[in-house]
Amino acid sequence: MHKSGDGLPKEEVVKQVEENEPSVKDYSSYIPIGNASEKIRKWEDNGATITYLTSRKELGEIEAIRDTLKRYNFPECDLDFRRNGETYANVAERIMPDILIEDDCESIGGEAEMTYTHIKDELKPKIKSVVVKEFGGIDDLPDVI
Repeated sequence: MHKSGDGLPKEEVVKQVEENEPSVKDYSSYIPIGNASEKIRKWEDNGATITYLTSRKELGEIEAIRDTLKRYNFPECDLDFRRNGETYANVAERIMPDILIEDDCESIGGEAEMTYTHIKDELKPKIKSVVVKEFGGIDDLPDVI
């Protein structure tokens, strides 16, 4: 999440996004929520193949996200993004993950904005959807996925 949201109640962080607080777009200063890097490392250690999906589409912003992942010791894995007019669902359908973990998109419209919602019906049974609260982190998810 954006750095200015650190330590704030979730409702305040959502409000910052809705009100376009400047640090929301400062991707190079993003910070992990909770122990996200450790959780993902546990998944990888237990055999999961990890692919990150960023909302960013411009090269500089994608590199800022890649640098943030590295700075906070996330496992080195593919970082995917939307290309040539793709939607998030198109990306998910292209990479076909076994499990798609995403937040509930509360600050931008909820379920209608989520990736899994827009995946083709015939592909949904092949992808397990795991939804977490926006800005709530993934610490409560199991260590083995």
